[in-house]
Amino acid sequence: MIAGTMSYAFALEPGFRMMTCEHKIKPTSWPSDFQLRIVALADPHIGEPYMSLDRLERIVEKANALKPDLIVLLGDYVAGHRFISKTISVRDAAKVFAQLKSPLGTYAILGNHDWWDDPRAQQSRQGPVQAQRDLEAEGIPVLENDALKLHHKGSSFWLLGLGDQYAFPDQRQGYIGRDNLPGLMNRITDDDPAILLAHEPDIFPEVSSRIALTMSGHTHGGQVRLFGYSPIVPSKYGNRYAHGHIVEKNCNLVVSGGLGCSILPIRFGIPPEITVVNLG
Repeated sequence: MIAGTMSYAFALEPGFRMMTCEHKIKPTSWPSDFQLRIVALADPHIGEPYMSLDRLERIVEKANALKPDLIVLLGDYVAGHRFISKTISVRDAAKVFAQLKSPLGTYAILGNHDWWDDPRAQQSRQGPVQAQRDLEAEGIPVLENDALKLHHKGSSFWLLGLGDQYAFPDQRQGYIGRDNLPGLMNRITDDDPAILLAHEPDIFPEVSSRIALTMSGHTHGGQVRLFGYSPIVPSKYGNRYAHGHIVEKNCNLVVSGGLGCSILPIRFGIPPEITVVNLG
């Protein structure tokens, strides 16, 4: 029994299972007559055997079949663990992501592993990281403390992308981030609703109700989750922001369980997921 459980956790669930996790949300700061369907792909951690290009192509096909209005990529494209039989470049993965289709297009942010796995960026404490270059070379805009206005079916909204909060490990400070939430909020120039993409959900207590929805990844739902509880969650808030739809102070957060694994290639009770949010 133990051997079977270990085989499931280390092979079947992380390498073969895939679910769609769908949320219907009506934020008070989002117009009730403005319907928007968002598909989010988070934390693919690309590399064989767990996230091959063939598997990524199947994920892209499934994402397209969900017929989203907008697709967002929530960071951590590089593997982030040593259990890789074949390394896959973000550039090759970006060619697959470029096949994503939606009326409003595909937009990306960066994750901590995209910074940590770039020695030049770590040494200089500057970007752009290679993952950003690779995504943009395939026509996928990367939003780092940047905002843009999107228009859909006669309505408009802001899409904001926050810089990574844990970009640079630091012996004295723990981590130094690239995030600048106040500066990012200043990019909003009118009263249209706004969506924030932030790789780590830890920023959420600082997010105001001016943001209709915050979307994050990073946690992988803890990778092991039983009865709604994860023993280990890579967040200073623990299980508070581990997975799913969270509402605090009239603010909405959706944390994707993600697609891949980091540190160890294990998942149990939290299968890889494509996240869907229906607003309005």
